Amino acid sequence: MCPIDWVFSALLATCVPAGEPPEEVLRTEIYTHARSPLDGRKLTAAEYVLLQESLREELSNSEATLSPHLRHLIQLLRVRKMLQDLTPL
Repeated sequence: MCPIDWVFSALLATCVPAGEPPEEVLRTEIYTHARSPLDGRKLTAAEYVLLQESLREELSNSEATLSPHLRHLIQLLRVRKMLQDLTPL
């Protein structure tokens, strides 16, 4: 190991809090609790899945109830955004 590696490892050791688990452990951790995206209250994993499904259904139903004029405007805005991304100005 070269001296530069020692410096970087010393800097890393000072940056990571002692009580916090390493990132490798956190990546393999299975989440058994979550927070509601609506109001931030704690949910169990099963409640979170049910909430996500109901929100997905609500979103699909809300798109079906849009007026044709509003749907057309949204489509035009999406086309405009795509054209702005493609054309350099």
